[in-house]
Amino acid sequence: MISSKISEWFYLYNKDIYHYLVYYIGSSDVEDLVQEVFIRAIKGFDTYQAKSSPKTWLFSIARHVGIDEMRKRKRLRVKQMIWFMEEQTDQDTPDEVIQQYEDNQVLYEAIQSLKANYRDVVILRGIKELSVSETASVLNWNENKVRITYHRALKALQKRIGGLSL
Repeated sequence: MISSKISEWFYLYNKDIYHYLVYYIGSSDVEDLVQEVFIRAIKGFDTYQAKSSPKTWLFSIARHVGIDEMRKRKRLRVKQMIWFMEEQTDQDTPDEVIQQYEDNQVLYEAIQSLKANYRDVVILRGIKELSVSETASVLNWNENKVRITYHRALKALQKRIGGLSL
């Protein structure tokens, strides 16, 4: 029962968890961390309460896995850059591809420069498009704090990136 439910959730949410961790960790090499999220989900399945959706529960686990990884990297003083590029269509010109890449780099660096609370809420609300209530559940905040922090984070982000449109 547990393994079939977790397998179902894996197929539904593994890409979302993957992308969340890419933004959170700052590396596209997060496959092992995605596996860790689902291993922890299996081990902690008995603590899952259906008060929240499986997706928000998994994002909560992913956040903790991400925090653990960041601490590990900080101890090891490993600094990595992300070379993340959106999927391109055949209609994009080389100049457009380069501009999108540069915009992604600027945005990524600006997100990484935010304080942790701002970074968390921007990734969950702005990038992964979780609802206010889902974000509140993942971060263990109330919904009003999510709204206020997201608004402040966007203002801080806009100051850092200047001319790049969000």
